[in-house]
Amino acid sequence: MINKEVTAMQQINLAEALKDMPSLIEAAIQGEEIVITKDERPVVKLIPVSPVQQNRKAGSAKGLVTIADDFDEPIADFEDYLQ
Repeated sequence: MINKEVTAMQQINLAEALKDMPSLIEAAIQGEEIVITKDERPVVKLIPVSPVQQNRKAGSAKGLVTIADDFDEPIADFEDYLQ
């Protein structure tokens, strides 16, 4: 059985992939990249055709982005270009 835990990228050999293709496809639909290997070399990558829909929440990044007080002040190195 394939590990259901979502990771950044999962590698699985071809023989195992053929046994559990439905769950690999479902994992790809959920956003996981699945790399199928043959003779220990990557040969196929399963990824979703359309972007993965993620639940977005307004304000979820609040406090993560800050803008410096002098953000819109002229940059000293560019004074020659501002005239």
